Amino acid sequence: MIELDHVLFDIGGVLGSNGWDREQRQAAIERFALDAEDFQYRHEETVGAFESGEISLDEYLDVTVFSAPRAFTRGEFERFMFGLSTPFPDSIRVAKAVKHSGVRMATLNNESRELNEFRIERFGLRAIFDVFFSSCWLGVRKPTGQIYERVIGMLQAAPPRTLFIDDREQNLAPARAVGLQTIHFRNASQLAADLVKLGFTV
Repeated sequence: MIELDHVLFDIGGVLGSNGWDREQRQAAIERFALDAEDFQYRHEETVGAFESGEISLDEYLDVTVFSAPRAFTRGEFERFMFGLSTPFPDSIRVAKAVKHSGVRMATLNNESRELNEFRIERFGLRAIFDVFFSSCWLGVRKPTGQIYERVIGMLQAAPPRTLFIDDREQNLAPARAVGLQTIHFRNASQLAADLVKLGFTV
């Protein structure tokens, strides 16, 4: 059993669907008949600034979608975009059980401010987590080592007593490099089993 003080959860892919990843963007391309190649190019040019809080959702959409006249409104597109977010109830139940153990709970994710705030509310995460670390507020994104170092500093956490849960190995490797404990999330049942091995009651 590892003694832990902090547990950090990724949001997209762990506690709910991804916010604006490849599958969500593909759904928008099909729904609004966007030029896929042009949209992807414009997305890649702006996603770093979008997720690190340098540009707003409006600015992102100005470049990626509304750089040309459209037969749909900005409001229609945004409602569709936000409507793609769905919670994972089984994973959220696991997170609630972890909270009852008395550790300090936080999220650590890459996301734009507008989507992040919507998803925190939509998934009911304020009742579970003490603090929300997102790329849009930290100014850096996973998998850079700097984001983990900033979170450790802001929490004043001991890395060996801090657990990070994410669904992507490329985000877990740099977390381990700075000393964090990690769990590679695949599904809620596997996560619960791995947490039980660490001494949690889930």
